[in-house]
Amino acid sequence: MKQRKIIAIIAFVLIGGLVFFRLSSNKKSFEDKIYRFDAEAPVSVKTDTIALGSTTDRGAYTGTFEPFRETKISAEVQGKINSIYVDAGSYVRQGQTLIQLDNSLLKLQLQGVDVQIRSLQKDIDRYTILTEADAIQGVQLEKTKSAIEGALVQKATLQEQIRKSTIRAPFSGVVTAKMTEVGAFAAPGMPLLQITDISTLKFTINVTESELSKFAVNQTYNVIADILPSSALSGRVSMIGSKANLGNSFPVQFNVRNSSDQLIKSGMFGTVKMDGNNLLTDKVIIPSSAIVGSDIKPQVYIAKNNTAYLQDIIIEERVGDQVIVSKGLSVGDILIIGGFINLHDGAGIKIS
Repeated sequence: MKQRKIIAIIAFVLIGGLVFFRLSSNKKSFEDKIYRFDAEAPVSVKTDTIALGSTTDRGAYTGTFEPFRETKISAEVQGKINSIYVDAGSYVRQGQTLIQLDNSLLKLQLQGVDVQIRSLQKDIDRYTILTEADAIQGVQLEKTKSAIEGALVQKATLQEQIRKSTIRAPFSGVVTAKMTEVGAFAAPGMPLLQITDISTLKFTINVTESELSKFAVNQTYNVIADILPSSALSGRVSMIGSKANLGNSFPVQFNVRNSSDQLIKSGMFGTVKMDGNNLLTDKVIIPSSAIVGSDIKPQVYIAKNNTAYLQDIIIEERVGDQVIVSKGLSVGDILIIGGFINLHDGAGIKIS
């Protein structure tokens, strides 16, 4: 019995040792396959020496089309919806009836007010004759005149409510959303339909501070929609932003007449084409791919003494895939243009 226990213990130890050996072997094999970044090893980079150059300002700015007008239609009076005459996608004209609310009770109230007005008018005619004959005091006539004035105001109020129970299109456009159905109850301020006018579009681009001088309000420029690359549309500048956005650029907005079949939709992209090609000379020009960080605080890596250093720059203008730098770089600086993986400020480098 004692001998069996010894054999079992020996077997257990051997199996445990074998498992431990296998696990250790697998761990070492796995660790050998894992890439470990050596912070001390120099990073292989590509560089270019800064020199003054020239480029052609093609004057092309991309932007987005937006609807000229868009609004959600709601009721001004409450009531049950009796009829809806349009659906999503329907084209409507200004003044066209869209929704009819139940106004039967208002019409009955109007009939009652008309009866009251006719009765008061008869009283006025009678009291006028009696007052002129000194048969009654004039105060009775004045009270009746005041009563009919109040009834006329009530009639005008009911007529206005009846008019507002018919909901009409405030401008021509396309119904882009339907948010109710027949039988539902409409309340003031509750959206029922959405109408979008794309016969004219707003086209917005964002430009840098130095590029604002290229645009003037009420001037026209060629706008080309991506969906209609062979057709140039006339875009009139309607607004030039007076405040920079989060990207430190300024919005410039154009009014563009849509094509006759309204092929250009809200959210599509396009390009503003400037007239002529301006040759820009004696500029510090670098590839835009060399810039790290955001447009708010653009930076580049400069190579000095086999070390990479981050350098703040100021962008004057973007021209295609190139950037004109107005401050931060000088002729002769060695700019890092490739090999940014594992690169950081103060990292050792080797130029490949």
